[in-house]
Amino acid sequence: MTRQALTAQQIAVILQKKGPKSIHDVRTEGWTEGLKKTTAYSVWLRTTPADLIKTLEAIIAIDYPHLAVVSGVDVGDAVELLYHMQVFHGIPKGEVNITITVPVPKKNLVIPTISHLIPGAVYTEREKQEMLGVTVAGIPDPRGLFLPADFPKGVYPWRKDETGITEDMVNSLWASGRPADRPAPPVKPKEKKVRKPKTPDTENTAPKADTSADSKLSESAPAPAEGDTDTADAPKPEVNTNGE
Repeated sequence: MTRQALTAQQIAVILQKKGPKSIHDVRTEGWTEGLKKTTAYSVWLRTTPADLIKTLEAIIAIDYPHLAVVSGVDVGDAVELLYHMQVFHGIPKGEVNITITVPVPKKNLVIPTISHLIPGAVYTEREKQEMLGVTVAGIPDPRGLFLPADFPKGVYPWRKDETGITEDMVNSLWASGRPADRPAPPVKPKEKKVRKPKTPDTENTAPKADTSADSKLSESAPAPAEGDTDTADAPKPEVNTNGE
């Protein structure tokens, strides 16, 4: 079956008609990029945590999306999760970006997993759990991904409220350096470049002109034959006949 790409405007209309009623603030954008000024298109929309799955299913009905990442930001009374994906991926000039924004209230920081629809989403969902404190309900692998095991519980690096990184933690991290109980990273130290000292012979020395061609021409030029020299117009020396 051949995939037929749709425009961003067509996708927006379909999602508003066939998606859940909670879909709102739908807008499309287009911009040019690259030397050839190729136009790229995006669809932006908002929905609720309860209707995230239905919204994603409506997108899958259009075309199975390629999920890039789930980003997140602390906006005060909620944590907004942004699901960045692309439909018609691989079709030249037919790809359309879609971003689903889901505000999750801090009083109930729970969002359903989408890993049963897009298995690769589990990695970015794990990141949101440890960085923002969002509980991903039904996630098949709830383990942490980036933070060490001894990182303080209940502290989320991306949060901007009292549960985020405190100033004293930042100072301690800079002051403590690398923990001694962890192996050194497998990175070789950078080699220092040794610059050769400049000598008088190499400073302010203008390049010499190549005169080899001129010398070769002068050497190869034949000498004038006897009698060939024209002296008719040459001035004759004056002869002093007065005996002076």
